[in-house]
Amino acid sequence: MSTTVPNIDIKQLTEPASAIEAYMSAYLDERALPENLRDAAKYALLGGGKRMRPILVARCCQAVGGKLEQALPPAAAIELIHCFSLVHDDLPAMDDDDLRRGRPTLHIQTNEAMAILTGDLLNTMAFELITEKVADPKLACQLVKELSVATNDMIAGQVYDTLPCFPEGLSDLEELQLIHHNKTGALLRCACRMGAIVGGADEEQLAAITDYAAAIGLMFQVVDDLLDVTQTTEQLGKTAGKDLVQGKLTYPSLIGIDATRQQIVELQKQAHDALDKLDVPDSSLRDLCDFMATRSN
Repeated sequence: MSTTVPNIDIKQLTEPASAIEAYMSAYLDERALPENLRDAAKYALLGGGKRMRPILVARCCQAVGGKLEQALPPAAAIELIHCFSLVHDDLPAMDDDDLRRGRPTLHIQTNEAMAILTGDLLNTMAFELITEKVADPKLACQLVKELSVATNDMIAGQVYDTLPCFPEGLSDLEELQLIHHNKTGALLRCACRMGAIVGGADEEQLAAITDYAAAIGLMFQVVDDLLDVTQTTEQLGKTAGKDLVQGKLTYPSLIGIDATRQQIVELQKQAHDALDKLDVPDSSLRDLCDFMATRSN
């Protein structure tokens, strides 16, 4: 199996992003906030990005028979959480980055205090949005649980990555997998599961979606590791090579570039195998997997 991706219509594949973007913008506009906080939130939330997590919510919902309208609240909520994590990750006390999505990071654009408060807002607003916009209280509670667990797992992953405190006896590769499983994989798994749940998935469908999500969740970060050493800052829209400078564990540093590429191929196949069990005619989830495996930023 190759990571070559022929004939994927990226515009069609990512089509839900425009509806999700409009939904997030409208929600920010209708919420009473100080204007400087609203402006900072919009800068962080609406300033570009691949929107992979909310698109996965939408496509997983559709894959099990749901509609885009059902997916909008959890899709917006997970992007709020993702953007909160980026704002805080970029702060001087964390990764100390001054570039994100090709623009100054929020604390550079505004100041550190506003960046901290904006991240706090985006975090809690995600749960406010779900409880306000999802009419079924039982479904809203289920989505809140999925998202809160994933958010806390993501935070744990950040601790493993920056303030390491690992269980004893793990190899370097096992430590790295634990970081990736939590820091990046948690929200990607959550995106897929929330989409399937809001779309009305049965147990078998949810299990297949979860297996797919586990594979792409790790694969996404392995690709990130590879891009950090093979792409430029201009190509990435963020600082390249910082993992090496900071001495972080990465797949290329542990197993080499060629073996990293092979690992991506293997995870890509695992995701495809999970979708074979789901047995849906739409190729969107397969194409999303292949796009993520071969992306260049």
